[in-house]
Amino acid sequence: MRAATDPLSATLSALADPTRRAILARLAEGEATVGELAEPFDISLPAVSQHLKVLETAGLISRGREAQWRPARLEAGPLKDVAGWLEHYRRFWEGSFNKMDAYLAKLTTGKPDGRKH
Repeated sequence: MRAATDPLSATLSALADPTRRAILARLAEGEATVGELAEPFDISLPAVSQHLKVLETAGLISRGREAQWRPARLEAGPLKDVAGWLEHYRRFWEGSFNKMDAYLAKLTTGKPDGRKH
């Protein structure tokens, strides 16, 4: 993965991969080791470690140290930043749906306000 120029780009780039999204979903349940995170996937431990490195670089996870284990845990801050960025566009698509509803009502009733009477 090419280094992102800003945190939002790094987060979105990390989230683009379905394996990384699945890893985040698992970490939402609690911290886990590389071995535990690798269990549901048909990929090598080094491949899972590489995914974890991408997630860590994007700030989506942190890694602890317990003896020889380095459990990963979810860091939700970057997800909040993505949600904030998307909020602007949510208003747009909700407005678009409202306009579509009004248009469909007009088509159905033949009246501009959608009323039957």
